[in-house]
Amino acid sequence: MLTQVARGDHHAFELVYGELSGPVYGVVRQVLRDPAQSEEVAQEVLLEIWRTACRFDPARGSGAAWALTIAHRRAVDRIRTENASSRREQKAAPDLTDEQDVAEEVTTSLEYQRVRRCLDGLTELQRESIKLAYYKGYSYPEVATLLGVALGTVKTRIRDGMIRMRDCMGVTW
Repeated sequence: MLTQVARGDHHAFELVYGELSGPVYGVVRQVLRDPAQSEEVAQEVLLEIWRTACRFDPARGSGAAWALTIAHRRAVDRIRTENASSRREQKAAPDLTDEQDVAEEVTTSLEYQRVRRCLDGLTELQRESIKLAYYKGYSYPEVATLLGVALGTVKTRIRDGMIRMRDCMGVTW
């Protein structure tokens, strides 16, 4: 059949297409895994078979083996092309991760300084209560026990301190 396809016989190609389209797609799909890309590459392979049927040598193997070899090579080429393209894009893209990391560190540092400045503006009792609750992770009752004061007193100190922190930092809740 491939000999007839090499001579331009459309009917022979229809028969070859019907016979090989499924196996070609299967081989390509195994390599690429993506159905859409597999369909595209399978069509390219079948078109290549139409154009290059004159290169088929029956002495070297069957027509199916020849077609499936073309399919496998095309699929592998597609992966290599995509990988190379991806590497080129990564090389061409400016490395923003370092700049983003630095910007994040600066922002974090500035936020830390603002919080520190606002904490320093609190009374010692408010600062101590807030640090125990928010930085050390103690519950309000635990803070009250640690400081030896009533729970209501701790709640008031923390509430008043947080209001002052909010005002100092310019945050609206």
